[in-house]
Amino acid sequence: MTRAQLDKAPQDVASMFDTVAEKYDLTNSVLTVGIDRMWRRATYRAVDAVPGQVVLDIAAGTGTSSEPFADAGVHVVPADFSLGMLRVGRRRRPDLAFTAADATRLPFADASFDAVTMSFGLRNVVDVTGALSEFARVTKPGGRLVICEFSQPTLAPVRTAYREGVLRALPGVARRTASNPESYVYLADSIRDWPDQRALAAKITAAGWQQVQWRNLTGGIVALHRATR
Repeated sequence: MTRAQLDKAPQDVASMFDTVAEKYDLTNSVLTVGIDRMWRRATYRAVDAVPGQVVLDIAAGTGTSSEPFADAGVHVVPADFSLGMLRVGRRRRPDLAFTAADATRLPFADASFDAVTMSFGLRNVVDVTGALSEFARVTKPGGRLVICEFSQPTLAPVRTAYREGVLRALPGVARRTASNPESYVYLADSIRDWPDQRALAAKITAAGWQQVQWRNLTGGIVALHRATR
């Protein structure tokens, strides 16, 4: 459990996301200079879903990560624990089945999904192992897990510059676009405290997933972890 997670109860984190929902997608694009779109495209391709399959997109927020699946004819269920995010998402895409859900207690039957994906949400879960186990429970045998999450840059100079420069500047930049810029202090801390690629792979394996692999994006600032049920 990270320092940032210890400092906030789950309901507090949900409330925090409620307050940033209206400008969340805009702020993400500004903070990442648009690179977040590339990360989401890579995640979509890694899930490799086809029409007729059912995908759970947990921590979907306003549904930005779910839209490519829906547009390709895949049945996607965007789920999130922030009601504020879900309200914004339903307004944007009323055709999507937005669902309120806690990642550690999913309201779905066993073996319901061909794939589960989560983008930039796992580090906000207090019980990471419990969530990964829940993802396994609701995934069909042979199904897939794809986690897109901030990680640790692989080159030491880049890692230092990222942690001491970019993450420290993040709250200040967020003040220009975010509806609750103070929340980005928490988000920066959660990124800084998050385990590296190998440590996260070990957690995924311990939760019952097989064939766990990862691929670095943008020099390891973000990593895609993929596993099979």
